[in-house]
Amino acid sequence: MAGDVEAGLPLRERTRRAVRAELLAVAMDLFTRRGYDTTTIDEIVAAAGMSRRSFFRYFTSKEDVVLGHLDSLGEELAEALAQRPAGEDAWTALRRAFDVFLAHHARDPQDALAIRRMLDSNPDLRARNLEKQCRWHEQLLPHVAPRLAAAPAGNGVDARPAAMIGAALACLEAANRAWKACDGEHSLDRILDDVMRAVRPGAF
Repeated sequence: MAGDVEAGLPLRERTRRAVRAELLAVAMDLFTRRGYDTTTIDEIVAAAGMSRRSFFRYFTSKEDVVLGHLDSLGEELAEALAQRPAGEDAWTALRRAFDVFLAHHARDPQDALAIRRMLDSNPDLRARNLEKQCRWHEQLLPHVAPRLAAAPAGNGVDARPAAMIGAALACLEAANRAWKACDGEHSLDRILDDVMRAVRPGAF
């Protein structure tokens, strides 16, 4: 399906995506072999046979190479949640929306594992990752509230949707850490199911 979408894009956009993917692959290879902190943008562009100016056409920074995809991923998660059946409870709908995240990992598990290792070993990247997840929180919020029963009268602002999303994203983060700890040998899908069922026994 992804190939069909690519084929339908204008040549310029297909070329732009191909160049961006090449830069990403070169950068990730260098990060894995040399370490994120010690790899410079100059080294990335030299290995890719491009200029610094070309690099900044596709990425705003070195950090953006690792985390830039999370912005569009947040939009995909919100769209997936919005499309879940209306009668589905909020916790199950969130779990099923996370299938978008799991599919992204499944496309290149080794790359996803390398990114996870970088996040856990670099405080700045880890902080930025959590910051981007806070944006996911805001994107998911409008699609969770309608799935909950009306709040008891007199409670003021209903904090339940925010609490549920926070718990679900914490489960996703915990599952990712566990997946990294086992070097990706166990299914992230099953780990996430186990973690989310621990919070809500009997779910899905």
